Amino acid sequence: MQSRWVWQLGILHDALDRLDALHEKSRETLNNLPAHARPGTRAFDDALAEHHAECWSHLDDWATHGQAIVETNAAARHAPSPLALRPAATAAPSTSLAGTVRR
Repeated sequence: MQSRWVWQLGILHDALDRLDALHEKSRETLNNLPAHARPGTRAFDDALAEHHAECWSHLDDWATHGQAIVETNAAARHAPSPLALRPAATAAPSTSLAGTVRR
């Protein structure tokens, strides 16, 4: 386990929350544009450009720290699990005849 992972995953979580909020804000903005404001019009393209500009720093956080997800996943796959079943101990075959029952 790397001590930086907690910090990095916190940054990624925060960035994802902010991207979700910006996405909702952008949807509202684009839905409230006049009917004639469609892709290719100045109003639409300006609103979309503003949304993209607001997202860049959060996307940069993902580009910078996203590898922590791959690293934690790899570490978890290779770590022994306390929930894993332990191999059953096999008893050594008995060499004495004391345990043999005759009828």
